Amino acid sequence: MTAPLLFHPAPDALYGFPGARRLAAADTPYQRIEVWDTPQLGCLFTLDGRPMTSAGDEFIYHECMTHPAALAHPAPRAALVLGGGDGGAARQLLRHPGIARIVVAELDPDVVRLTGDYLPGVRGGAFDDPRVELVIGDAAAFVASTRERFDLVVFDLTPPDSPAAGLYTAGFYAALKRVMNADALVTLHLGSPYHHAGRVKLLLAGLRGAFAIVRPLAAYVPLYGSLWLMAIAGDTLDPAAVDSATLAARAARRKIEGLRYYAPELHAMLLKVSLIGRDKLGEFLQL
Repeated sequence: MTAPLLFHPAPDALYGFPGARRLAAADTPYQRIEVWDTPQLGCLFTLDGRPMTSAGDEFIYHECMTHPAALAHPAPRAALVLGGGDGGAARQLLRHPGIARIVVAELDPDVVRLTGDYLPGVRGGAFDDPRVELVIGDAAAFVASTRERFDLVVFDLTPPDSPAAGLYTAGFYAALKRVMNADALVTLHLGSPYHHAGRVKLLLAGLRGAFAIVRPLAAYVPLYGSLWLMAIAGDTLDPAAVDSATLAARAARRKIEGLRYYAPELHAMLLKVSLIGRDKLGEFLQL
């Protein structure tokens, strides 16, 4: 039986996917996971009713959450993914041959299980690669206990009003910086400027309180039904200062091919958030 799959990104907004069919569901100690098949985007999963990842467009945000930062960094060796149980971020990071270690710190083992069963293409075998370690448990606890240091950190998490709330705080940013190398970069989702302007402003303010450089980037994501904002933050490297020729040379040297959304020649454009986004968020984007 099929029915519309509807999402409410804000109290006064509604969008969805007609003809959806629910394939699986699980109530875990942390959240409700549902897996759906849709005519528009193929298989997708939701957490507590929020859209997370779809087979049809995951390449947009996973590429934007990894390659702009990874190519802006001259030689990333180690990466930490907070959340990311679907494996999409790890899969993209593995395209960079210099990365020798990726830790994926995922809270909920059922996210790993269900996405592996129903969206195997998103993971693409990343968790079978010896460079990747999957750590099940609280990401904050991992950061507090590890002695490793990382060049890239990807927040592939649910929003701040979720079990991941403690990872969007000044205290966690301070703890995270203790495991980041001096030139490390962090990327994270911010939200929609149309539906989540308040959240975006708070997240940008928090990042700017913790990091010297914060660069928003934007892409339209069909699953999220909106222009979607992300950010790259760090203390020494400025991803907006790296020219396209340098990025292209690094991509060629690393033999990164076959990307479906991100390209070095589009890097600067992604970091130029649209006029609509600036109108919605004003001075908080500081472009």
